[in-house]
Amino acid sequence: MAGHDVGGGARYAIYFVPKAHSDLYRCGSAIIGYDCYAGTAVDFPDALTCDALDWRKLTNEPRRYGFHATLKAPFPLRAPHTEAELIEALHKFARRRDPVCIAKPAVRLLDGFIAIVPSEPAPALDALAASCTISFDPYRAPMSAQERDRRMAVGLSMRQIENLDRWGYPYVLSDFRFHMTLTGKVEAPWRETALALLTSCVPQMGGDRSSPVDRLALVKQDSPQAFFKVVCQAVLGGG
Repeated sequence: MAGHDVGGGARYAIYFVPKAHSDLYRCGSAIIGYDCYAGTAVDFPDALTCDALDWRKLTNEPRRYGFHATLKAPFPLRAPHTEAELIEALHKFARRRDPVCIAKPAVRLLDGFIAIVPSEPAPALDALAASCTISFDPYRAPMSAQERDRRMAVGLSMRQIENLDRWGYPYVLSDFRFHMTLTGKVEAPWRETALALLTSCVPQMGGDRSSPVDRLALVKQDSPQAFFKVVCQAVLGGG
């Protein structure tokens, strides 16, 4: 997941957000309860009704970010760059990359939270994320000491610390894993229950079908308490 908000001001990120009317997007946005295209709430699926779980609380964190896969983690914009420059850079970057496919999406438990991930190795997705991490880093303002301390407090490997100091985020390059988050941390006693609900619900909503990663989204969070919203999308290959 992208992590908590620290400091003030706007932040941007480069995401993969599926097409608004695709089964995958409608599935994911309903599960987390938020549409990051419209910036509006979405009703949870009836299939997620469970006396043992507070689904709104369970999805508080991913709801803030919208249903997505992170390709360049949230960052404040480095001066004197502008949003318009970032939009132009995104379109230029996308024209030079080819679409990729999420083959056989699957629901998995990752470090205590639940996400949709490719069920098979996806080197093309890893390469796309690495390119985004590197190519858009000149637009990232330096990380604050407060943010670094918060990241360090969770316990990072030496390589992740190096990533944090170089790229502003620990889980990049060889530590990256493509995932589309569906919940926040699930307490251990309830993980099997939540996983079973989602493993049943996602296929019912068509979220388990192979899906093209054919676009990149620039998303923006106006303030630390705001929800991320899509600013623009750029089609991979310029189609």
